[in-house]
Amino acid sequence: MASATILAFKAGRAFRREGTNFVDHSSEKGAIILQKGEDELLHLIWRNRSTNEVEEDLILFPGDASFVKIPQVTGGRSYVLKFSSSNQRHFFWMQDASISRDDEFVKNLNLVLEDPDRIPVWQIGSSSQPQASTSQAGSSRSAAAPSGTTPEQLAQLRSLVQSMSGNVPQGEPELSLNDILTPENLIPLFRSHPDLVPALFPHLPPDLPTQPSEEVMQQIISSPQFRAAVRNFDQALRTGMLGGLVRGLGLPEEAGTGVEAFLRAIQEQASGEDRMETD
Repeated sequence: MASATILAFKAGRAFRREGTNFVDHSSEKGAIILQKGEDELLHLIWRNRSTNEVEEDLILFPGDASFVKIPQVTGGRSYVLKFSSSNQRHFFWMQDASISRDDEFVKNLNLVLEDPDRIPVWQIGSSSQPQASTSQAGSSRSAAAPSGTTPEQLAQLRSLVQSMSGNVPQGEPELSLNDILTPENLIPLFRSHPDLVPALFPHLPPDLPTQPSEEVMQQIISSPQFRAAVRNFDQALRTGMLGGLVRGLGLPEEAGTGVEAFLRAIQEQASGEDRMETD
């Protein structure tokens, strides 16, 4: 069984000065990745985003570890992973440019540390804002085109995320795959392009019905497992560490540096294929 990523976010390491309570931030770019490993145990991994090397791999047991903010450190974005069974401490600091999702990452991380079977729930927009209701989401999402992503649609998606979060952030709102890969957007796509259904089936789990159909695809994309997979991929894209994976999809490495970069690369790839077909 392959390792399954539960959540991931950008974070660097910090180290306590010997003989003191001072903590110094390392400038290395990194990411914290929480995975269910092949051994069925929970692993907290720190990966260097410059070298793509795993430099720490900690095995965690349910209820033993917690990820806690260090209030004494200037800036307030420093955290310690501590254990109830030992005096072991590991220090980290948030490296995402925006602080808006720090609390959300920490909350979900601690929920999974307490119960590894817990599926993280990601809010839309700022983590301090309530999630939009289903009726609001459905009516707003209908404005997004289900196939292709033009610059105009990207602008619409930004407005969508902003309106669903219920506030006007100072910076540009982040795109989320959860707002794009929805049943409202995908089901019309399957209906208008029936050839997509058999094309996707070889990439789905082997225990699904052998005969591809639109109904089966609707069940899949409406399932909690699919929504969790989309959330995990969305979070992995935000770490900026999927360059190797997207190269395997025929996309440039920079497509793995974020959600919007990924969507733009898909758009450019599709436009290039269209030009080749018409040449």
